[in-house]
Amino acid sequence: MPRTAALRLAFALCMITTAVNLQAPLYDALAARSGSGVAATSVAFACYVLGILPVLLGLNGLSERVGRKPLIVTALLLCLAATALTLALPGLVTLGLARFLMGIGTALTSAVAPAYMCGFFNVEDTRRPANWLTASTALGFGLGAALTSLFVLHTPSLTPPSLGLYLGAASLALMLVITLKDDAPRQAQARMLRLPAYPPGALGYGVAILLAWACVGLVIAILPSTLARHGLSGWAGFATFGICSCGVLFQPWARRLAPQMATQVGLVILPLAYALIAWGALQGELVAVLLGTVAASSACYGFIYLGGLSGVLDVAQEHSSRASAGYFLMAYLGFSIPVITTGTLADALGHGAALGIFGLALLVGVIATLGVIRRNGRACAYLREETQP
Repeated sequence: MPRTAALRLAFALCMITTAVNLQAPLYDALAARSGSGVAATSVAFACYVLGILPVLLGLNGLSERVGRKPLIVTALLLCLAATALTLALPGLVTLGLARFLMGIGTALTSAVAPAYMCGFFNVEDTRRPANWLTASTALGFGLGAALTSLFVLHTPSLTPPSLGLYLGAASLALMLVITLKDDAPRQAQARMLRLPAYPPGALGYGVAILLAWACVGLVIAILPSTLARHGLSGWAGFATFGICSCGVLFQPWARRLAPQMATQVGLVILPLAYALIAWGALQGELVAVLLGTVAASSACYGFIYLGGLSGVLDVAQEHSSRASAGYFLMAYLGFSIPVITTGTLADALGHGAALGIFGLALLVGVIATLGVIRRNGRACAYLREETQP
């Protein structure tokens, strides 16, 4: 039955994204064991993006050659291998390698999951399969971290039971996916390389998602060490869950707004939410941190994510696939470079100065991006008026 098949695929997608942040609450403990600082932790964290970018840039046509199911199966196998590696050999080097493998798996998934899910719904309206897709992946990104935090709060460990539980659940997902149908036609001569593109009006949306996902990366990679100064590192997984998964709750509101307006709303929320997160982390105010992550998630995975992607597709016309690749390229650059820079500053200047510099850069970036998006909106409106008969 189509609904059953869609549910099995959604479970597999949830398991792939669950692996990504499963070790997030362990970052500070792994760094302490290795005798490393925040910069080394942020580099290990950013290895995820090193796995994503080559697939995102150079292997976009792979699914047209081999089909959709083989890529989902490969992604699950990579996540299983990465988690088993961190369970057997906990450490920062292992973490970096594991996140590299998970990055490849996530990129393979993002290349085929939307079309694969749509194939199980025989309707022209794509909103329903899109809801299944966004809900399952966003839940997964936060679920692994929250589950690990539950175990770490009870019994601190570098190899909590959540890792073993994940191996069992992901193995079940693998068995469920193997039996799925995949009727997508194969094209042996499909182009593999599809470079990103930025049509007029798209770059502002790309910068917006860069700023948003930079905040997400900071919460996942650097916040645990800041919370550890107040004995709260075990709660880092719940902060990750808040900033990754709660944005789904705000997506219905984002869909009701025009792309430009939704993106601007998210940009206004973002620096305010970050200020609450940073203040709470530096002062040891856990409630402020958790509330801030939920507010930030409304921007990062709600208004900016959906509004920005919709805005890019509106201006892309016949270059939608390349424009989407450009959008996600900006997103993952934000997920890595600002995080590594802030981690280096935290080691050199302290957490307070590093978080303050990031916040100032974020505010300047938000103000500039708001100006660009508004100017592009006025230009598009003018062109529409000129082209009307």
